[in-house]
Amino acid sequence: MFNKVLIANRGEIALRIIRACKELKVKTVAVYSDVDRESLHVAMADEAVCIGPAASKDSYLNIRSIISAAEIADVDAIHPGYGFMAENAEFASICEDCGFKFIGPSAKHIDMMGNKSSAKEAMKNFGVPVVPGSEGAVKDAQDALRIAKDMGFPVMIKASAGGGGKGMRVAHNEMSFLNAFEMARSEAMNAFNSEEIYIEKFIENPRHIEVQVFGDGKGNGLHFYERECSIQRRHQKLLEESPSTAISDATRKKMGEVSVAAVEALQYENAGTIEYLVYKNENFYFMEMNTRIQVEHPVTEMVTNTDLLQLQLRVAAGEPFPMKQKDIKLQGHAIECRVNAEDPVTFMPCPGLIKGYVTPGGFGTRVDSACYDGYYVLPFYDSMIAKLIVFGRNREMAIARMQRALDEFVVDGIKTTIPLHERILEHHAFQEGDITTEFIERYFG
Repeated sequence: MFNKVLIANRGEIALRIIRACKELKVKTVAVYSDVDRESLHVAMADEAVCIGPAASKDSYLNIRSIISAAEIADVDAIHPGYGFMAENAEFASICEDCGFKFIGPSAKHIDMMGNKSSAKEAMKNFGVPVVPGSEGAVKDAQDALRIAKDMGFPVMIKASAGGGGKGMRVAHNEMSFLNAFEMARSEAMNAFNSEEIYIEKFIENPRHIEVQVFGDGKGNGLHFYERECSIQRRHQKLLEESPSTAISDATRKKMGEVSVAAVEALQYENAGTIEYLVYKNENFYFMEMNTRIQVEHPVTEMVTNTDLLQLQLRVAAGEPFPMKQKDIKLQGHAIECRVNAEDPVTFMPCPGLIKGYVTPGGFGTRVDSACYDGYYVLPFYDSMIAKLIVFGRNREMAIARMQRALDEFVVDGIKTTIPLHERILEHHAFQEGDITTEFIERYFG
């Protein structure tokens, strides 16, 4: 096991990594921007190094500063968390070149899966079902239009380097296609510095279901079942749960098996998530692979009784898997609500001073957060301030427990999305499990 790990992140995920390290007797080094001096991850780490000013590009995205901090602190490894540098192949490669173990997959796999069209082709070759679409990136707008007409509208226009809903447009007919194509390409260039675009058949009203996987880098893989992530707004997830109510045990088994087969064929190392669109008759299609730990990993931890962050550390340190697939059991039901510092109606960010902060407690209730009474929510970073996770023996109990926990959660001084989550959980369609990726637009749009 490592002696000392640097955490190249901030907020609740940095705290989550610190806690996992401490239980394994691993020392931790926090990095922080100059406006994050009062953050909990700085206080809880064994050491802390300032890496620059508030802007992410000058601090948490500054590779030179992070590597310098790692050298100063004399660490063995670097954990990127999620966001920031987590899926940056260049950063992963530089970490390894400088003698620091990158706690995640290889730069090769980050690069392969980061390009959505190459990821799709790779998964297709491994026998994973994929959404019908173009063979890789299209040449130009006319080539894209020809492909779209051949497969039939509606179609999804997607940036090859995309993520988080950026560079994505739906075209329902030939008239709207070219305009949507140019908009997607422009957004892709601005967001990812790449104009590569590919085309997929648009799957209407699907479920968004993902499978948590791990690889040991030696051709062995595991899955930790699925998460239901259909409750989202503009492709940004709001609420996640496990297991999904949309799939049978037979489909669950098949999704797990094809996901593990892909991980093993890739000789993938560490945590990853394979995301699927699930359509009628439980047909499922590969959408993308996230080469990192996910925001919603706690719901999987709850239903499988597994610390996924500790597993990341063990795999990165070269230890064999401490369990076999047959040992991973799916028990009960877990739900996670992302609490954002946003107006619950307009979704406008609401940074500011927290004047009162009381988190819920009780059996089966967990809060992952870096906030406290008197904390100032900064305008420079992601607006998520907490994750509220509950566990119950079944979905009905988990819903009831989440409703009780949300009612207890107090955040004064700023607006949050807690009222939105309360409305979602009260809605009859959610309670009946009748949800798709269009849920928010249909009922709260």
